[in-house]
Formats: sequence, structure tokens, C-alpha cells
Amino acid sequence: MQNIRINQIKDFCDNIVKINGWVYNSRRSGKIGFLTLRDGFGLLQCIVVKNEVSEETFENFKKLTQESSISVIGKVVKNDRATGGYEILLESFDTHHLSKDYPITPKEHGTEFLMSNRHLWLRSKRQHAILKIRHQIIKSIRDYFDMNDFTLVDTPIFTPSAAEGTSTLFKTEYFGKDAFLAQTGQLYGEASAMSFGRHYNFGPCFRAEKSKTRRHLTEFWMVEPEIAYCEIEEDMQWAENLLIYIINQVLDKRLNELNILERDIDVLRKVKGPFPRVSYTECIDQLQKDGFNIQWGDDFGSPEETHIANQYDCPVIVHRFPSDIKAFYMKRDPENEKVVLGMDILAPEGYGEIVGGSERETDIEILIERIKEEKLNQSDYDWFLDLRKYGSVPHSGFGMGLERVVAWICGLSHIRETIPFARTMTRLNP
Repeated sequence: MQNIRINQIKDFCDNIVKINGWVYNSRRSGKIGFLTLRDGFGLLQCIVVKNEVSEETFENFKKLTQESSISVIGKVVKNDRATGGYEILLESFDTHHLSKDYPITPKEHGTEFLMSNRHLWLRSKRQHAILKIRHQIIKSIRDYFDMNDFTLVDTPIFTPSAAEGTSTLFKTEYFGKDAFLAQTGQLYGEASAMSFGRHYNFGPCFRAEKSKTRRHLTEFWMVEPEIAYCEIEEDMQWAENLLIYIINQVLDKRLNELNILERDIDVLRKVKGPFPRVSYTECIDQLQKDGFNIQWGDDFGSPEETHIANQYDCPVIVHRFPSDIKAFYMKRDPENEKVVLGMDILAPEGYGEIVGGSERETDIEILIERIKEEKLNQSDYDWFLDLRKYGSVPHSGFGMGLERVVAWICGLSHIRETIPFARTMTRLNP
């Protein structure tokens, strides 16, 4: 008798096996009991026939409750109607712990209740599927960069300075000095790119944005490649290829989970290159034509991003945004100083910006001037300015928000389900 996982079941047809797990649900119909077992790797139906097990076993089966932990022993048989095509004819089981009054029942529960019980909600079929897809997306990101000769170089969480605006920093005391939780690892990534040529960092970021929209978290994960000798057009292509690779991998490896979420697979299959590329100015013209009250120089909000993206079946790359609404390190377009060589990728179906990037400014004097304009402490950026003193080269990069990509691929209505334990303005627990 072998101890196996549920996802190995097809290799053990007609064999007696043991599986450890938890009771997902159970019911009886006369002398036959039906138990759905979960083990973290899948769901499996177990059949308990009163006349084929001991009286004690059948009586103990009737006592089982949702999320009780058990080990079952039985024969694997094929059943095309069962989940996964196989089931177990149960012979015996051991109960490790009887769960009492499990709070998340099959009935409908409110979002606040479910988020307060997030540590248990993760056990549900839907949340399990979402986090399996998240895992696949993370693996695909790492595989993509690894197979293209990028080097992972971790960047610090504690930083002395801002990269994305001082108003969204979480401040903390650091041995008598002020420090901040990192908004991005990008500035450090530029240093790594000058060392390794192609770099990426992948870790948590923190933004103290007082936003309660379905797209925002205060703690989220972001992958940020930085590439030496790379200009904006190549930067766009790297980002496009990454998204296409992720989609293809999820469709190939996690189709079952997408089906559990009832995701429209055809929408994802339409994500192919080349992505449409439109300028910010072209977008403003279209928005004004379609009745939006927006002027050149204004930043896009969710309604504007959604309207732009809805013109296309796949993500759209918007480029050359006004200089005044973008970060100090973005390079101005030599043909038009009013815009930067930057780009955002907007996902379809109203999911908004999932990638933001740019070519970086290489002129140290221009950077010093912008640091002063932003009223930043120049000494905090001395190391960053050094990168422009010793072998400065054209370089570009982008950041891709993991949770927004998970929300889009899974077709979720709110970003809070994309991460195991969401951090928002109103939630720090569990």
C-alpha cells in the first residue's frame, strides 16, 4: 500500500492506497456514503458502502464534519463521472482531528466575513484555484527571465529615498534615522543592469495610497527588469513578450483552474502579438471625441484606461506620456521635450495598467535638476547619480504588478483575492 497524493491517482488504478487530507464535504444516501477529500493537490470522491466496511467505520464516517483531518485507505477505481475520472472505494480511515463549527459553510457569506476568515477561506475551491494560477504566473515570470539571460538581483525593502513620489511612502524609524518601505526596486535595478547587462528583481512593494479601488493594495509584488543598452522600443517588446509567455503557460498548465473560475478562455487566447501601440496624445484625442472631459496633460483614471483598452481584444501599449505626470528618472523624447519615452500596458476587460516602464535619463545634470525640482534630498541619490558618472549607457526597464496580472488572467472583480493575505487601507489582519 502506497501513500499518495490525489494528483497521482490515475497511476494507481485498481491499487490499494492511502491518502492524507481533509473532509471537503460528505453526505449519505441510505447505506452509501459519499465523501469528498481534499489534500491540497486536488479533490477526490470516496465511496463508503455500509456492508463493505466495519460497523465502526461507517458510524465514524457519519460523525465526520467539514475540514476534519483524516487519512483514508481504499481501492482506486475508474469512474468517468467523478472529478478527475477516478474515485476510491473506501475500506477504512483514521481521524486525526474532528473539526467543530467550521465557520465557512456552503451558504453565501459576505466579503468582510470572508476576508476576516482569509486564513480559512484559502481552503475553498475557488481561492485554491486562484493561488495555483498565481503560482504558475510567478514561475512563468522567473522562467522567462532566466531563459533570456537575466540575473535576479534582490533589492532592499528599507530605503532612504523615494522613487515614485514622496506622498505614497510608508515611513519608519531606522536606528535614529528615517527610512521608508520600498515603493519599487527600480533605482537599485539600474545599478544591477550596469553590472549584469540584464537584471530583474521580484519582491514586495509598498504604496501608502489612500485608495479603496478594486485595483489597489498597499502591499503588492512587482517584477522589474532593467536592461542595459536598451531603448524604449525594445523595452516595449520585452514587456509584450513576457505577457504573451505568461498567458500561454497558464493556458497550457492551469486550464483546470481557469475552468473552476469559469474564466472565458477565448478572451485569453486572443492575447497575441504584436500589441497595438498608441501614443498618449492619440488617446486624448479619442477620449475627447468620445465625450470624456479630459485635457492634454491630465493623467488617466480608471474610466479612461478602461475606455482605451476596450477598443482592443488584447493589451494595448500607450506611450509618450506628458513629462509633468511621470517620474523624474524617465528620459524625455528628444523630438518632443513635453513627453517622456515611457509606456504603460493596459489590460482589456477593465483591468487597467499592468505594466509601466520607460527609457531612463542618462544625463547627470538633467537628473540633478529634476531632483531639485522635486525637492528631493540630493545626497540620498548620490549613489544613483554615480551610475551616470562611470560608463553611463542607454537603458530601460519596466515594472509589472503581479496581483493586477493575476486579477486579469483569472477574471476577478477585485484585487483582494489575488494575494494570500491582502493589505488594504482598512485591513491589517489576518
